Amino acid sequence: MSIEAVMVVAMFVTLVVLLFTGYPVAYVLGGVAMIFGVVAIVHPAYNLNFIKLSTAVENIHRLSISPNLLALPMFIFMGVMLEQSGVAERMMVAMQKLFGRLRGGLALTVTLIGVLLAASTGIIGASVVLLGMMSLPVMLKQGYSKALATGVVCSAGSLGILIPPSIMLVIMADNLGVSVGDLFLGAVFPGLVLATFYVTYIIVLGLIKPSMAPISDDYEPLRPAIFVELFWSIVPPAVLIVLVLGSILRGYATPTEASGVGAMGATIIALANRKLSSGVFQQIVVASLKTTAFITTILIGAKFFSQVLRQVGGDEVIAQAFGGLNLDRYVMLAVLILIVFLLGFVLDWIEITLIALPLFKPVVLALGFEINGFGLDNAVLVWFALLVAIALQTSFLSPPVGFALFYLKGVCPPEVKLTDIYKGVIPFIILQLATLLVVVKWPELVTWLPSVKYGH
Repeated sequence: MSIEAVMVVAMFVTLVVLLFTGYPVAYVLGGVAMIFGVVAIVHPAYNLNFIKLSTAVENIHRLSISPNLLALPMFIFMGVMLEQSGVAERMMVAMQKLFGRLRGGLALTVTLIGVLLAASTGIIGASVVLLGMMSLPVMLKQGYSKALATGVVCSAGSLGILIPPSIMLVIMADNLGVSVGDLFLGAVFPGLVLATFYVTYIIVLGLIKPSMAPISDDYEPLRPAIFVELFWSIVPPAVLIVLVLGSILRGYATPTEASGVGAMGATIIALANRKLSSGVFQQIVVASLKTTAFITTILIGAKFFSQVLRQVGGDEVIAQAFGGLNLDRYVMLAVLILIVFLLGFVLDWIEITLIALPLFKPVVLALGFEINGFGLDNAVLVWFALLVAIALQTSFLSPPVGFALFYLKGVCPPEVKLTDIYKGVIPFIILQLATLLVVVKWPELVTWLPSVKYGH
């Protein structure tokens, strides 16, 4: 094994070991990068000097002025505003009245709310916790199976990683060198396919196993007031989503400008909902700042780590390792996706996006995929990014250590065990894998809509 391969393997092993010690992720990433950077400087087998190492620091500076990442704080503010201003709770009440007479109607309500939350917040932990607190006690009281109730909450809450405007897609775009707008638009159809699979599964399960998804005994009869309430609870956030994504699609605004529109629109909706007091607004601002600071700190540490990894030969080692396998391109793609999936058990999506994607980028381009991009630049990278997003979403639900499972367990009633959650998410993991296969088979689901933006 070459000295470069030893160094790269040692960096990854050291990173994983230190992550299990409980130290903050950002400090671990930056500290490991600094230690191995110094080792590369003093080691006689390397020709790394302070000038080369300084390029890593220079790239960190570029991170702070990246036009893609400027949209990050505004999208976070938009999501927190809609989450904490009572908008989601109002939608839940209105939809429950509409679907109350359907078998599995409450589960359908949670799923549809999850779609709207995903398109407005993009923060998985917040969505899972919010849906769990609002809907899980109600579903259990209504007689829903514990497995189905928890599975629906976890799966619907994790849609935020895929459905735009996802903050993960913003970071992916910056690291792959593609447009944020292309990733947002490319994620629309895969996200809708996955949501359709969820809805279909709930309806079918309600028909074949009615005891798992009973009808509520106290549902309200349909009357015009219910539709009016539903209209005013759903239309404002839906219009906001259309404005954000539509302005990007039509070329009226950049993603950064659209994020500002989203933040302002979310504030107006919260004011109209009459739950935005000065105290609530202060909590929203503080929560947004904390989330932005948390992500930015990890971004800096991960960027430093990835740059040092490249300087010590990480790109060459990864390329040689995969190039020596001599596998079919789709088998190689499956290997890359499997690595991402497994990394999702031990690392958060931020670290995976910042470390793995830049290393995988040249490998994916070298595989020579010929997909119909409808004239879209970087079509293969946009397609690969969405495959990674679906794989990460699947890993967040996968036992035993999926992050969404523990988000939900933290707010579950005491009678719900972790094994109930494990059983509940398995059907939804299968549906996510089916969506992954659909996107692999038909990449046009990803590439067509972004190409419309350029008039192709």
